[in-house]
Amino acid sequence: MYYPDEVVDQVRTANDIVDVIGQSVQLKKSGRDYIGLCPFHNEKTPSFSVSRIKQMFYCFGCHKGGNVITFVEEYDHLSFTEAVEALAGRAGIRLPEQEYSPQERRSRDEKEALLNVNRIAGAYYYYMLRTPEGKSGMDYLTGRRLTDETMKNFGLGYAGKHSDALYRYLKQKGISDDLLRQSGLMNVDERRGTMYDKFWNRVIFPIMDVNNRVIGFGGRLMGDGRPKYLNSPETKIFDKSRNLYALNAARRSRSGQLILSEGYMDVISMHQAGFTNAVASLGTALTQQHCALMKRYTDSVILSYDSDNAGVSAAMRAIPMLRSAGITPRILNLEPYKDPDEFIKALGKEAFQERLDKAENAFLFEVRITQRDYNLQDPDSRTQFFREVAGRIAVFELEMERQNYIDAVAREYMIDPRQLKELVLKALVLGGTSAGRTGTAYGGYTGSSPLQGSPAERTAVPGSRSGSAREQGEAAARKLLINYLVQYPGIYETVRRYLSADDYGDGVAGKTAALVYSQLDASGEVDAAAVLSRFEDLEDQQEAAQILHTSESTASAAESRKAILETLRRVYQAAPLRAGEGQDALSAAIQKKKNLESIRKINLILE
Repeated sequence: MYYPDEVVDQVRTANDIVDVIGQSVQLKKSGRDYIGLCPFHNEKTPSFSVSRIKQMFYCFGCHKGGNVITFVEEYDHLSFTEAVEALAGRAGIRLPEQEYSPQERRSRDEKEALLNVNRIAGAYYYYMLRTPEGKSGMDYLTGRRLTDETMKNFGLGYAGKHSDALYRYLKQKGISDDLLRQSGLMNVDERRGTMYDKFWNRVIFPIMDVNNRVIGFGGRLMGDGRPKYLNSPETKIFDKSRNLYALNAARRSRSGQLILSEGYMDVISMHQAGFTNAVASLGTALTQQHCALMKRYTDSVILSYDSDNAGVSAAMRAIPMLRSAGITPRILNLEPYKDPDEFIKALGKEAFQERLDKAENAFLFEVRITQRDYNLQDPDSRTQFFREVAGRIAVFELEMERQNYIDAVAREYMIDPRQLKELVLKALVLGGTSAGRTGTAYGGYTGSSPLQGSPAERTAVPGSRSGSAREQGEAAARKLLINYLVQYPGIYETVRRYLSADDYGDGVAGKTAALVYSQLDASGEVDAAAVLSRFEDLEDQQEAAQILHTSESTASAAESRKAILETLRRVYQAAPLRAGEGQDALSAAIQKKKNLESIRKINLILE
């Protein structure tokens, strides 16, 4: 939902940034500001600065910055609208309600009703697990070494042996058959016109969305029978391809990556051992929607699939999908154990952490698995294998990437890197496709470089742009001048005699300058946090925060005046030549030269 700027500003000003961040980060007073360890990257020396005066934060280590809304977006992995709503709730502000069409209102009401049914059912299952009737379920879970706290955190429950127990309970709550039919909690006997519980004699795993609302259930059968695991069907609130088990908890992890597993128990076991960044798909193969969902929270995923053939095949399918979403995948080696649950029970969390630290590069994993189909002792088969590997390497766009993988494969499989490079070059001539027997490129991935968007490439120097050194210097000067206007609003009258907001260029710097000029025209002051609120895109917000953020200056007034005038002169010199009324280009150029000289002589007042 869209909220007007005045509403966003009301929410922002009602939530002091130091108070909000202080609930999650230990802050210490340092001069006018507060400092602490950055919550967005690992560090031992505090580089995270929070300004109560400017109502903004900035990290000099990872360069994240913004206002209180940005922090909630980044820290809690929320959208801009969700962050505004969360802060409004914190401040007790009632937000304007969205206008719905009758059809939209009906759909919203139906979804709310289904969420309520699931909430009631989840509470019922939770209660049943802790009754004498739920003993078999409790014995199963304690036998899997789950603690009471873990069972509580995941809301685990039990569906009894009577196939109509939940139906009768929900009918007592006044829930209609039509709503129960839509909920997916019931099976329907169309011939007899009756309903009965979908889940019975099963341990129940509630499935929650990222807002901790129960949207479906998974059930594990007690005893023999099929299917062993059963999930809720697709409903108006439950889409298996767009949700991940335990993401509601994992999204708050500060590990910087997600561990993607296959089963509920694997995820729960990892969380109990302290690996709270584990998630699982919901009884379905990984989808592109799953990958896009994970991309909201991380750029790195460790695949922790079963070590059997089915798990390996699933990993091979998942790797190109993750890459195409801009995620760097790695592969967890669990051998000789089948899954994370078995591994942790046998060797413990320290050994599991060691395996995570040594997770295999996904490309080298693909090569290793591909090699199983070839006999490297046979010359023809060996040649075909390296042709296929060369085709996979050829897909990388950067020569450095290709060379790195050529060297790595050559070391691993004892081949002359020059010979492998020759095969790669031939594959490049053929368009980067494999010349091997599969004829596919890089595991079926045929988009841009598989490592495009990797952390190494995405971590660029803040504010860096392509172009000549002169152009980069001019861009830096424009940003610095905006920074000076925030720090010393008294210089605005002088600056605007020479520069309009249009002279700061396009993009984030230009928009930031326009907002700063507008505020200074209106009030003579700059509200940095309000400026940041006008940038809904997080990347733009980070860049604007870097422009606006200043640490406590240690320069003398004379030094500051000199620096400001030098910056003003450079920005004015780089600004487009604009002829005034009655001026030709030559006259405008002469006037600009005079103005450049006059800037040197300005007696600048900083107060």
